[in-house]
Amino acid sequence: MPDTKSNDISQNIGYKIAKRKRPNIILSASFLIFLAQNRYNMNSLYPLKFEPILKDRIWGGNRISTELNKPQGALPNIGESWELSGVEGDVSVVSNGFLQGNAIDELIEVYMGDLVGDKVFAKFGTEFPLLFKFIDANDYLSIQVHPDDELAMQRHNTRGKTEMWYIIDAAAGARLISGFNRPMDKQKYLENFRDGTLRNIVNWEQVKAGDVFFIPAGRIHAIGPNIMLAEIQETSDITYRIYDWDRLGADGKPRAMHTDLAVDAIDYTFQKNYKTQYEVRKNLSSPIVSCQHFTTNLLNFDKPIEIDYGRIDSFVVYMAIDGKSAIYTPNQEQPTIIVKGETVLIPAELKEVELKPIDGEAKLLEVYL
Repeated sequence: MPDTKSNDISQNIGYKIAKRKRPNIILSASFLIFLAQNRYNMNSLYPLKFEPILKDRIWGGNRISTELNKPQGALPNIGESWELSGVEGDVSVVSNGFLQGNAIDELIEVYMGDLVGDKVFAKFGTEFPLLFKFIDANDYLSIQVHPDDELAMQRHNTRGKTEMWYIIDAAAGARLISGFNRPMDKQKYLENFRDGTLRNIVNWEQVKAGDVFFIPAGRIHAIGPNIMLAEIQETSDITYRIYDWDRLGADGKPRAMHTDLAVDAIDYTFQKNYKTQYEVRKNLSSPIVSCQHFTTNLLNFDKPIEIDYGRIDSFVVYMAIDGKSAIYTPNQEQPTIIVKGETVLIPAELKEVELKPIDGEAKLLEVYL
């Protein structure tokens, strides 16, 4: 059915260009042709899925393929599935509906606040501000750290990287590293680093499914083997490797380290408890992490729930970590189905959402700015 707001593509784009504050890209000719061909639908936003961007990693495994149903392809060790990304060179492309085949930055350029929220668009322009991943670690990731926004902008002209982990699955005894296990300063850190005793001063955490870790920029960390998790982070791909377990890369040589850069990026503050504590409220939104970069809640439901997003001026992203559910929005004749391992973007203009579990209980991570 034609949208009642406007059937004139030139008028609609003209209005959006007039209110655009920070144009960052120029729409391609092919995309403008696409918009003209779909002029009756262009205002009818709907829950969006995206093609996964799969990353082969030396520490990766095969569970992203076998358990999360991503295509294995020719990649021997899939360590990461980038579910929704605005990182330059790895920008996500829509995989469902009439917007299929279009990149997220192009869609933001056209739909602006209707897609991401007015305050989000005013701050980030056409850059999608968060990166969503599934990670499967079959071996240790390097001990590493990420710079904060200020340092990353000074050094790399990009954002820093604050992130969080939700453990989807972990083998008995699986461990990860988050922070230091004792009061620390730069001098003590350097002494242990030079003496080869870094492993002795980092904080080891045994983990299980459902555990959550908030990793602010500056916190030293590493994921251990036999852990699969969901990661939510700022849009950034800046990592300083500190220690890589003395292993060789795919080329037979040690991977590049960034030890000098890391020294001034590390937050040496000692914490008594690095694991995030939260309470699960069945059939309600359970708060997990809230910081200046994102808010993440857990939706654990076994009956239909209705959610009103009128209080926020932001897109919402669901990451399915267990089960299967249906997403209903007012402008859809048929629901969007989301299963474990999938990620869906709810445009900011869709304020009313109903979620219905299919065949039992479902668990979603709910993320917004």
